[in-house]
Amino acid sequence: MVKTATNRIHIKGGRVVNDDQSVEADVYIEEGVVKGFGKDILVPGGARIIDARGKLVIPGGIDPNTHFEIESNGVTSVDDFYKGTKAALVGGTTLTIDCVLPEKGESLAESYEKWRQKADGKVVSDYSLHVAVTWWGEKVKDDMALLAKEKGVNSFLVFLAHKDKYQLSDSELYEFFTHCRELGVLAMVHAENGDLVAEMTKKMLGMGIRGPEGHVLSRPEELESEAAQRAIAIANRVNCPIYITRVMSRSAGDVIAAARKRGNVVYGEPTAAGLGTDGSHCWDKNWKVAAAHVTDPPLRPDPSTPDHLMDLLANGDLQIVGSDNRTFTTSQKAVGKDDFSKIPCGVNGVEDRMSVVWERGVVSGKMDENRFVAVTSTNAAKIFNMYPKKGRIAEGSDADVIIWDPEATRTISVRTHHQAVDFNVFEGLTCHGVPLYTICQGKVVCEDSGSVVHVTQGAGSWVPRDRRCDHVFKRIHAREKLRVPKPVEREPYDGTVAKAEPEETLKVAQPTKPTMEEVTTSTGVRDLHKSGFTLAGEQVDDNVPRRTGQRITKPPGGSSSIIF
Repeated sequence: MVKTATNRIHIKGGRVVNDDQSVEADVYIEEGVVKGFGKDILVPGGARIIDARGKLVIPGGIDPNTHFEIESNGVTSVDDFYKGTKAALVGGTTLTIDCVLPEKGESLAESYEKWRQKADGKVVSDYSLHVAVTWWGEKVKDDMALLAKEKGVNSFLVFLAHKDKYQLSDSELYEFFTHCRELGVLAMVHAENGDLVAEMTKKMLGMGIRGPEGHVLSRPEELESEAAQRAIAIANRVNCPIYITRVMSRSAGDVIAAARKRGNVVYGEPTAAGLGTDGSHCWDKNWKVAAAHVTDPPLRPDPSTPDHLMDLLANGDLQIVGSDNRTFTTSQKAVGKDDFSKIPCGVNGVEDRMSVVWERGVVSGKMDENRFVAVTSTNAAKIFNMYPKKGRIAEGSDADVIIWDPEATRTISVRTHHQAVDFNVFEGLTCHGVPLYTICQGKVVCEDSGSVVHVTQGAGSWVPRDRRCDHVFKRIHAREKLRVPKPVEREPYDGTVAKAEPEETLKVAQPTKPTMEEVTTSTGVRDLHKSGFTLAGEQVDDNVPRRTGQRITKPPGGSSSIIF
């Protein structure tokens, strides 16, 4: 490669921010790698100089949750791999992890190849893939092993929602977690109780609630927190690390925080939309506005939810922010205009994720600049085994770098965003914190706050990820040695043993109704000690004629004329 100013960059005078420290330093980039880092570094001539005085120099963002070109209810999301990754770069994200979604019964390996074919020719930034497990069987286990060992996939997603489509049972979930632990891959979970969601959906529709508000009402937050708790409990039984994606409610976030305090290896990922807006919009009188906010799990109508999730994120109880970018136009959402259960779920966020987190987290005083880098980049790099090549600025790291202006502002709007969708759930939100320059693979791809974009379709690269990530599995391996059950050493039992009859020969004796002769005395009076009387209704002497009354003339104690 000829070394020119296009592949040599000298970033001067900035404040370099990693997750663990901030230092005043220069950064020299050559051939897609950070080659120099520090003060007064030697830089060859011919490098492009970027003046970063007064600015922050941070690792490129990593979005662990995107869904480009995904099909839902017969329509395909409008942000494809070209438009989606381009929008990501403008917002400061240099790597996205999309999710392969096989149909039920479809080979995971074949579906993975389809996703690679869709993405490779379009992406303009680095990307990787999770693979969803939408059914269970020996073929699925074999495909998971193939993808983990040979294709660079180290994370697999399961659904506790979407009954009769993608949802796994608890027993299948147990087998899935066991297989993930054995392979050394991360188990990801979409946590909602699919059985109850299905019942609540029928209930809402039966009550005549057919608009977007029905989507939220049919998926109350306790169904999310219950599923999160159940998944964590099952994963813990097999000593499997777990990652809860799309954490949308206070109670689900609290479940994860409590599990981590108990020592569970569990990670939680709120979304940009869950931190930047709420679900009250689903009651908007304008159907377009209401439908635009439909996603799953739903945005919660409690206005305190975004702040609570941000507190958990800032304090380390939640770890990463994803965008869950699934964008459908108004006309696409309208396939569910008469039935909320048919509205394609999804909102935007891949372009706005980092600015929303800076505004809601850093500007509000909830987190510092280092924690911002952790939740938007470094933690994802660590958890998905790409660190320190990704998620850090240091010598030898990939040259994915953002020049971030913490004082600049921008107002988010559908009129100016780079995503293909015709609505933005953050419409009108003014954010401090703007990426002035985005450097991906050692090249300046965006400058002047995204007004100038230099990208080539298909120029992005696939990033394979090794399994058995130390950051995730170190504690798991230690516990494997400690948690092996051992039998109790005791003297053998030498007493008598009852003879057990085969189960098929054991019959439950059926009670028989006593005869009249068995329950009467020699004088013909019913013996109540042997009576067949019950409260069930029928009596043994129901066939004996009854008299309506009898005069007792000489009862014990004296005569009387009372009729009994």
